[in-house]
Amino acid sequence: MEHYRTQQFPDHQPEERPFLVQVIWEIFSTLVPAILIALFINVYIAEAAEIEAGPSMQPNLYAGYRVMTEKVSYYLHEPQRGDIVVVERPENEGNLIKRVMGLPGETIEVRKGHTYINGEPIDEPWVVYFGGRDLPATQIPEDYVFVMGDNRPVSRDSRDIGPISINSIVGRAWFVYWPFDALQFLSAAVP
Repeated sequence: MEHYRTQQFPDHQPEERPFLVQVIWEIFSTLVPAILIALFINVYIAEAAEIEAGPSMQPNLYAGYRVMTEKVSYYLHEPQRGDIVVVERPENEGNLIKRVMGLPGETIEVRKGHTYINGEPIDEPWVVYFGGRDLPATQIPEDYVFVMGDNRPVSRDSRDIGPISINSIVGRAWFVYWPFDALQFLSAAVP
């Protein structure tokens, strides 16, 4: 039978860090991951947006409402007709919130505020105030959508600024979380 010699080590306790260093380390090791997770969520999953002044989405959304936008669904599929989207405005004017009305490759026409896709009228249950500018039949390019406000007479939308690149969509607005008396899920897309 072989005998192994075991080496004896003196009791060695790791040096305790000073209290202030421990506190700083705890704060750092908690906050840094939390900040990274929050940034990841904000960039890739969801983001809050405030409806800026203007009546273009009334009576469904009012200035000052805060909505949660989700970004995941557009990694899986293109925007759908009826989606309410937050769009980056050209020239850093802030973001627009509008409803997707026309999809890539479709021909859209607007007559007295009513939307026609490929010559056929579509159901628009969210619109209360029709009217506003007409738009002759226009084909929407690939990778673009046509967006309009729900309050057609006063909306500055794709009738003015043209189709919107899908890449400029920040996310799909899906939930109003402020003010509390307006809490609601926003209407889903329609065929």
